[in-house]
This record gives sequence, C-alpha cells and structure tokens, in this order.
Amino acid sequence: MFVHLHNHSEYSLLDGAARIKEMVEKASRLGMPALAVTDHGVMYGAIEFYKAAQKAGLKPIVGCEVYVSPRRRFDKEHGKDDFQYHLVLLAKNREGYRNLMKLVTAGYLEGFYYKPRIDKELLAEHSEGLFALSACLAG
Repeated sequence: MFVHLHNHSEYSLLDGAARIKEMVEKASRLGMPALAVTDHGVMYGAIEFYKAAQKAGLKPIVGCEVYVSPRRRFDKEHGKDDFQYHLVLLAKNREGYRNLMKLVTAGYLEGFYYKPRIDKELLAEHSEGLFALSACLAG
C-alpha cells in the first residue's frame, strides 16, 4: 500500500499545480488509504484538504514543507542567510497540528527573509506531535 506524504497543491506558490479536490479524487481512485498535503511554507489549504479527504474516505495527513534558517530565524544577513533548508513536517495528532500552525506563523512573523523561515530552536520548542521527513534535495 502506497501513501504520498509529500504533495504540493495550488497553494504552493510557483511549485504546485495540483488542485486539492482532484488530488484527493485520484488518491481515492488509486486505493490509497491516506494522503498528505505539504505545501511550501503555508497551510492555506489545510481545512479544504482535510474536508475533501474525509469526504473521499481517506485519512487526511496535514503537513507543511517548512524552510529552516541555516542560523537563527532572526538572522537576516545577505550572503549568509539567503539559503533555507527544506523540512517536511506532518501532524500526527491535534497537538502536532497546533504546533505546525505555531511554526508556520512564527516563520512569517519572526523569521521572514525572502521566505518564511523557522530555526532549530523554534522547532525544538514546538516539536510535539510532529513527524519530520527529509524533504527534497534542498532538505
């Protein structure tokens, strides 16, 4: 049995073309028991995805591919902090979902430098209920 755990929807700016409804329908037709959505740095489609997956009889796995600052999220020095590592985070329960929302929000409010970034300190503080995957080549 196969389950996609790293998917970008139309909410991943310039990186995702899959529409949530069609992605869920395809996963259902292929007999997948679950599906994850892991948009880049955002959770805009989380509720839409959750409802569509439940309606289709799939277990929804809400996640996000976050950007991790090479240093601290507050560091914004040109040439040193321009690159961000990618990390896929999946919520395994309600606490994980809450922590994921806190991380994504802090990425925008505290760590934004080209992209919404978090750091290891913030991740350690809000890691309960989360699974981490290595992401893509930038992981």
